[in-house]
Amino acid sequence: MTARQRASAALFRYLVTSALFVMVGVTTFTLLNMALYVKPGEFLQAALSHEIIHAVKLTAVTTTITTGIAVLLSVPAGYALSRYRFPLHNLVDALVDLPIVLPPLIAGIAMLIFFGSPLGKWIEEHIMPFVYTTQGIILAQFVPAGSFCVRAMKAAYDGVDPRLEQVARTLGCNERQTFQRVTLPLARNGLIAGMIMTWCRAAGEFGPILMFCGATRYKTEVLSIAVFLNMSIGQVEVALSATILLVLMGVAALLLFRRLGGRGIW
Repeated sequence: MTARQRASAALFRYLVTSALFVMVGVTTFTLLNMALYVKPGEFLQAALSHEIIHAVKLTAVTTTITTGIAVLLSVPAGYALSRYRFPLHNLVDALVDLPIVLPPLIAGIAMLIFFGSPLGKWIEEHIMPFVYTTQGIILAQFVPAGSFCVRAMKAAYDGVDPRLEQVARTLGCNERQTFQRVTLPLARNGLIAGMIMTWCRAAGEFGPILMFCGATRYKTEVLSIAVFLNMSIGQVEVALSATILLVLMGVAALLLFRRLGGRGIW
């Protein structure tokens, strides 16, 4: 390699590395400033307050239920998208991503409109009320998180070599047995990582919950709503303390995701 080629390679590495550090630096600087704004004593006082403890519990319960429902549906749905080709496959694949790319507020508005229709009113009256309720929080979390979960599960299945499944079928396994004995074990880490990221995504939802369930203390007050409520009345320290808790949850989820070998959803 000539001196000119070495200089060109060094310049290229410098440029791409600089872009990386700019991206990381903006995020790190913003989060550090937020964390340093709240004194440790104020953070502990806010984090141990009855309101924030209630918000943490409600967030944990609703997010766990949401993730369970999403995983239950997404494990088979992701497999279907990964392994089968059916009419309008590309359209279905795009519709799965739609709640992810649309502004979150649209999901909340769409659910409000639906439950104002005759079918939605019948569901509210004869099955279960959703609007401005705790179960509505689960539904509001599920719409974007469910799509995210399907995409995560599909990525896990895409990482499994289809030839291994074909070998299992030649050895006498039917399609269900191949799925249970070959595909699921090989995709296990990816599936668990996707589940963790789905939980974290659901925990951070705000727009759909605000529009569909409102912002009522001790009723629909998950952590993201607690941030909104306290900022709206000037309790910045409490709002930032709730935000820090959400960030810590996100960091823990990302570390666990990486430990399980997660490399991305798309």
